[in-house]
Amino acid sequence: MPARNPSAVRKIFLIATEESGDRLGAALMKVVRQRLGDAVKFSGVGGRAMTREGIDPLFPIEELSIMGFAAVVKQLPKILQLIRRTADAVLDDPPDMLVIIDSPDFTHRVARRVRARNPAIPIVDYVSPSVWAWRPGRARAMRSYVDHVLALLPFEPEEYQKLGGPPCSYVGHPLTEQLASLRPNAREQARRDATPPLLLVLPGSRRSEIKHHLALFGAALVQLDKQMTFELVLPTMPHLESMVREGVADWPVVPRIAIGEIEKRAAFRRARAALAKSGTVTLELALSGIPMVTAYRVGAAEAFILRRAIRVSSVILANLVIGSDIIPEFLQENCTPENLAQALAEVLVDSPERLRQLVAFATLDAKMSTGDQPPSVRAADIVLATMERRPT
Repeated sequence: MPARNPSAVRKIFLIATEESGDRLGAALMKVVRQRLGDAVKFSGVGGRAMTREGIDPLFPIEELSIMGFAAVVKQLPKILQLIRRTADAVLDDPPDMLVIIDSPDFTHRVARRVRARNPAIPIVDYVSPSVWAWRPGRARAMRSYVDHVLALLPFEPEEYQKLGGPPCSYVGHPLTEQLASLRPNAREQARRDATPPLLLVLPGSRRSEIKHHLALFGAALVQLDKQMTFELVLPTMPHLESMVREGVADWPVVPRIAIGEIEKRAAFRRARAALAKSGTVTLELALSGIPMVTAYRVGAAEAFILRRAIRVSSVILANLVIGSDIIPEFLQENCTPENLAQALAEVLVDSPERLRQLVAFATLDAKMSTGDQPPSVRAADIVLATMERRPT
């Protein structure tokens, strides 16, 4: 095949279907444009951040705001139609690079279709699927349609090597670029240490998660209120505010609702402890230095599948990066108001459990360091190198 013309405009197609992926995609696009200037053209699927960087999305990513096994089954025809539509858009005007970002149930199906019909298009996967937690066979399968994986967690490249997956490089987690907004100044630290303690409540960022956790968390706080005095802050997003306010109206201590990312980070810098749904937020809390208790409930069908699939002792990202099950987690039937209240009582006071978490959190900066290069720069370097190595 003919070699690329060095002066030709490079076409990069990106796919991100969630807000977190949209932010990663936008940061990557910004660095690539700094490197290539007008010699790059972006297209694909993304949200508001990627749209600001120059993508005209094929469809609104809100169409894929689906959570839970039952919800996915119900929406399957629509999801499959969007997968076909996205793959066809890539193939109709073949790019010099396809970057798939997170959301593996969607993006990997697109990537497999593209690779099967046009093997010359290089494909980079930004954010590894959780091959270390469940379905490890995915890593080896990815070798047939992914040229390089960009990992957010430092232990992931070793896992890919063990599992026989494609090349994988740790580029860094975007949270490591946001430490100033997560960590308290002297006045905020004084509030962390003051009484009554400020407790963060984080039931999730999707309606289904809030449905599963909000009443449970409220019942746990009823138990905790019998033991000690505390203040509550519940961060959420504007589109979930009315649902959250309705759900907390009868709590024994009504929380202050913090709306949006700026208010959320301000609450993080003042909070003494947190009750959180398992997920990325656990790493955010750990980097902020906030001891926590974590919980996770899903529907019966999803729980049945996950119990048989998960191959790690913890699903808490902070525990996995630290390398030890420091943060307590309560899943499904163990996720009771009594268990949560008892564990919260320990991390709200100066207990050995609280100190154990704080000592472990202090190791995260070194474990997650990327040196003097931000994650988006490391990611862009690999994307551009992969694009130039693979001839079209």
